[in-house]
Amino acid sequence: MKLIANALCFQLVWLATVAGAANGLWWAGPLAALAFAAWQVPLSECPRADLKLMATAAVAGFLIDSALVVGGLLVFSTPVPWEGAAPIWIVALWVGFALTLNHSLSGLKRRPVLAIGLGLLGGPLAYWIAARAWNAVEFNGSVLLPLLAIGLIWAVITPLLLALAERLRLQPVAQPT
Repeated sequence: MKLIANALCFQLVWLATVAGAANGLWWAGPLAALAFAAWQVPLSECPRADLKLMATAAVAGFLIDSALVVGGLLVFSTPVPWEGAAPIWIVALWVGFALTLNHSLSGLKRRPVLAIGLGLLGGPLAYWIAARAWNAVEFNGSVLLPLLAIGLIWAVITPLLLALAERLRLQPVAQPT
């Protein structure tokens, strides 16, 4: 039941984030991700790992999506706090995704081919839906090149983040002396 709740909460974060950005409500995504974290982290068997994953995913997401913007492949709506880089709302989505890695997506840790497949197909699908259904992102030029780039990036980053999630989960917690 916890795994289903985790997956559903992430989908709600995705919806709030993308719909919010499409309507100029840049804060909806960070607020939804914060609420998700406030619920998930205290329930987690590995809260420190989740917190570290959230921070890592935020940095990776900012760098990756900023590279896609600078490379001229994507334009995000509601580019707060700056234009020409990944907006805070897309970074919030990366944070929300990180909260699935030790929970609803944890079964993919032992199935790297499925993790690659999820990234290869799921990454572009999420951006495509955000673009087509919500106008939260635009593809510059042909849709094919940005979707191909996103698919390749997510095919690499998904198994990497899952491997990091497992490594952090297995790290011993330092005991006070």
